[in-house]
Amino acid sequence: MLKRLLLGALVGCFPSYSYSESIQPYYGVTPNAASSGYSWSMDNVLPEPPGLDINAIIYNYTIQKEVDDSAKVHVQNENANGTGYIFRETDEWKPGSLGGTEIRKVVPVIPNIPRQSWGDGSIEVEGDASVEDAVVLYSYKVEPCYDPQFDPNCPGYQVPIPEVPEISIEIYDATQDEYVNLNDDERKLIDENEEEVDRQRKEDEEEAEEEKRKYRLEKIMSAVDAAALFAESQRVKQINDATNMTPYYGSNIRGGEYKETIVLVDKKIEDNKNGLRNGLAQQILHEKMIDMQYQK
Repeated sequence: MLKRLLLGALVGCFPSYSYSESIQPYYGVTPNAASSGYSWSMDNVLPEPPGLDINAIIYNYTIQKEVDDSAKVHVQNENANGTGYIFRETDEWKPGSLGGTEIRKVVPVIPNIPRQSWGDGSIEVEGDASVEDAVVLYSYKVEPCYDPQFDPNCPGYQVPIPEVPEISIEIYDATQDEYVNLNDDERKLIDENEEEVDRQRKEDEEEAEEEKRKYRLEKIMSAVDAAALFAESQRVKQINDATNMTPYYGSNIRGGEYKETIVLVDKKIEDNKNGLRNGLAQQILHEKMIDMQYQK
């Protein structure tokens, strides 16, 4: 029965269109909005594409009440952009109606209501009654050409015009170039100055590199000297250790006083006459040699 009501609602509410196959409207039905309770958010129920339009609301539930009681059941959606309700269908249960009765309805809605206007939905009961096994479905249509730019065949489609970025181009003006307006001597002087600057820069770089080489060499020599000094100190330490390890033995050396055994009888030493003659002869020869230097 519910399927026949839904099919009739779809046929009666959907107009015909002449768009191409690629952009024809398509239809759908939401899952049960009341599956998790008798209030729900439409953001969790309706799909996202633009151009969505709700055609009808299909619902059913079972009323539970006493025979003599009266009750009202409201299936409704709030107006998200204002106050009140954008949709509200009321079922009035008068005294005499039996509890456990099921009701099924398909309610068309005003077309072309923006999706953003559909606020939270709910089932509200007035009176001493309750509802069970509630099912609330939203039948909708999606119009792809809601956005004309969706497809070139959509009415109102406009061919996109690419944005051309502005490129700033600096035009060289030779008449404004100071170098061009110089005479030959001035150009030559500028070129020489530039060459001198380049030469000085290269010399500075070479000096800096030479300083680096010297520094590295000094570090290496310092390391070598430190190693040699350490080795020498180790060698001296080993010698000292070996010296300290040499054993010494105690011994007694006989000693005493050694008395003079030579005695001079007359206590007089005669001069050596041969020695005097030799010394005199040497003196005479020396004087003759000196005199010969001054003879012509």
